Amino acid sequence: MTKKIAWVTDTAALLSPEFIKKHNIHVLALNIVFEEGALRETIDMTHDEFYDKLKNAKAHPKTSQPAFGEHVALYEELKQEGYDCAIAIHTSEQLSGTVLSAPMAAEQAGFKNYVIDAKIGSYPMQYMLELGLELEKDGLKPEEIVKKIEAMRGNAELAFIPASLEQLHKSGRVSGTAMFLSNLLNIKLVIEYNKEGGVEVAQKVRADKRAKKAVIEKLQRAIQKSPVKEVAVIHCNNLTGANEWKKELEEKFPTIIFTPTPLSACVGVHAGEGTLGLTWVRE
Repeated sequence: MTKKIAWVTDTAALLSPEFIKKHNIHVLALNIVFEEGALRETIDMTHDEFYDKLKNAKAHPKTSQPAFGEHVALYEELKQEGYDCAIAIHTSEQLSGTVLSAPMAAEQAGFKNYVIDAKIGSYPMQYMLELGLELEKDGLKPEEIVKKIEAMRGNAELAFIPASLEQLHKSGRVSGTAMFLSNLLNIKLVIEYNKEGGVEVAQKVRADKRAKKAVIEKLQRAIQKSPVKEVAVIHCNNLTGANEWKKELEEKFPTIIFTPTPLSACVGVHAGEGTLGLTWVRE
């Protein structure tokens, strides 16, 4: 008998409301912790409200995983709704404890859960969900679906150019000296996800143009390995910049679909408003 599968993720994927509704995705909200307390992304504030608060915050906010009680409540609800199990795709364990909390929450609710560490965030998480949904339609068992999603994780890549080293400094990601020198010399960082799901500085270059070139070269190397059909032009409240870069990229890569895609507010906390990047999944 085919099992009724619930699909679960978190706001690191930042799925569109249309995608969530169409596929009945259950989303747990990550938290941005300001002085007055924690606010749930997409629930307690819009992204415009988040960036307004970020500009005016006296103390730099922190990020945290969804409350454990919300996690448990979701699995209890899914159990009551008649689901046999859930497949949960969560952002990298190295960046959030959500993926570790998921099996504990499901166990407390007495519900079967298959947890996948996406080892990345943003658009690749949606791609994994789309693949899983297709495999479910094809009648594959949950264990088989999980194996196929985990097998394609290595094809997912993401690189971005933080707009603000000041934000990274406030978050404790770079030193004050590094921030000062970078501002003085117009140094830009290119940050990537590594294979283990952590983020690291891949390159330090002078000026935005060279930083974008470094990200484009990463895409070109990916294409040489296997086809890339779609690329998300990711941004932190910088749709204008994303659309401008999209036009340039479409001229350079006419066979690829480029889609401006906002990043989670949790990335905005660390990388700053204006951040741009690219992410894709190779075929």
